[in-house]
Amino acid sequence: MSMNKFYDAPFATPHDHVFLGEGHDANGRKTWSVIVLCTVMMIGEIVGGSMFGSLALVADGMHMSTHAGAMLIAALAYTCARKYANNPQFVFGTGKMGDLAGFTSAIILAMIALLIGYEAVDRFVSPVQIRFAEAIPIAVLGLLVNMVSAWLLSGGDHGHAHGHSHSHGHAHADDSCQAGDPHDHSAHHDHEQHTQHDHDAQDAHDHERNSRDHNMRAAYIHVIADAAVSVLAIIGLLLAKTLGWVWMDPLAGIIGALVIFSWSYTLIRDTGAILLDMNPSVSLGDNVKLVIKEAGDQLLDLHIWRLGPGHFGAVVSVRTGTIARGPAYYHELLRQYRGLSHITVEVHHTSP
Repeated sequence: MSMNKFYDAPFATPHDHVFLGEGHDANGRKTWSVIVLCTVMMIGEIVGGSMFGSLALVADGMHMSTHAGAMLIAALAYTCARKYANNPQFVFGTGKMGDLAGFTSAIILAMIALLIGYEAVDRFVSPVQIRFAEAIPIAVLGLLVNMVSAWLLSGGDHGHAHGHSHSHGHAHADDSCQAGDPHDHSAHHDHEQHTQHDHDAQDAHDHERNSRDHNMRAAYIHVIADAAVSVLAIIGLLLAKTLGWVWMDPLAGIIGALVIFSWSYTLIRDTGAILLDMNPSVSLGDNVKLVIKEAGDQLLDLHIWRLGPGHFGAVVSVRTGTIARGPAYYHELLRQYRGLSHITVEVHHTSP
């Protein structure tokens, strides 16, 4: 005979669902600052190019508009996530808006990489005359704008660790006697310390990775990618001008396209995994399993997913023979794990 108890919080007390990153509002302000900078540069280049008859300047201004558009996606995500943070229609809060924006920006980056690659290959096949007097200063100007943009976005949560780990004193009774003398406790102690060190290192790595603000990361990658393209363009143009290596310009474009595509793929992979609720932390799952086992109970089911930067949700189903243990007991047991912001506990009591 069993009795089931299912609660979302100790004694079903009300709680909020605000799972935004620690630097959410600051990152939002930084992104809006970059939008202002890009918009001013865009208007200046288009107006200036039109007045002085520079098609290259107008083209770079139009390129700057795509830059501002990508930043706008990130800024709106920060604004909307904060605005609707307490809207009950978002069942688990708005923490994933940043990941959705990051995924969208990554798709845009991949498309830009493909366009740059296509244009570069086309110039290999059909070389065009390069107006070095205009092209080089514009490339330098673009690099300066991107450097300022990167400075404005610096200090954002591109992936940082909080130095938080857990120690549980792992016992490996079944393994302690296999490698040597069954009474050699020093070997067992060394093995335990080594295992604990690896476990804590994995905890720190997972916490750093899962605390990333992928929206800010996407904005930062967009700026850095643009800066990298500007550097490659400057190098290619200078070599083409001084040595006559016209092919260096499209080659620099191909290299830039490959770099951008690689960064966008990584961002698509990471944000896509979050949007599909893949388990973000193997070590956290192992910790939950261990603490339930050490309490003498059986873990029936466990689901962990990311709710927002540094925030996890968990559904835990436990079977226990101790009638006094209810959901509140397991909430208290799991409270030691930083980042478990929303825990749902199901308890199955079995008769002796």
